[in-house]
Amino acid sequence: MPPISRRRLIQIAPLLCAGLANAQSQALLQEDDDEAKATGYHADAAKVDKAKFPKYAAGQTCANCQLYAPDGNKPSGGCALFYGKDVLAKGWCNAWEKKA
Repeated sequence: MPPISRRRLIQIAPLLCAGLANAQSQALLQEDDDEAKATGYHADAAKVDKAKFPKYAAGQTCANCQLYAPDGNKPSGGCALFYGKDVLAKGWCNAWEKKA
């Protein structure tokens, strides 16, 4: 999967903002959800298979991804890719982008 461009990030920014507004009652993304499978989402980044996901590097988690929106001190937060669902801060997916 190619890196997310600035243009794409700007396009999905409104979704991220809308997700933040609705963060209180979001469902948690499950690894067997179709959108999770499509992006290779893992609830625990430490369990990512580096052979299957060569983009993964140790230390990458949703918490340090550009697309992640933390929700206070909760262990999960919103993600611009998964509208209406939270992801675990310790998770990872193939769309991971280093936080600026």
